[in-house]
Amino acid sequence: MKPDEIRKLEAYLKKKFELSTLTVRARPKKDDSAEVYIGDEFIGVIYRDDEDEDLCWNFQMAILEFDLEEA
Repeated sequence: MKPDEIRKLEAYLKKKFELSTLTVRARPKKDDSAEVYIGDEFIGVIYRDDEDEDLCWNFQMAILEFDLEEA
């Protein structure tokens, strides 16, 4: 993903989740996705989908059973 696209996605997610510590970072050697972090903790990946005529992004986040035990 291009830097301006990453900045727009980050601004959108910060506003949507009301979370100023959220960041979106480019992935090394990948141009179709970016990583999402809260502080230093990796939480998921955003994938760019432009195969159809409509451009969209899909956010994928795995929640481990271990994470639920800490809640």
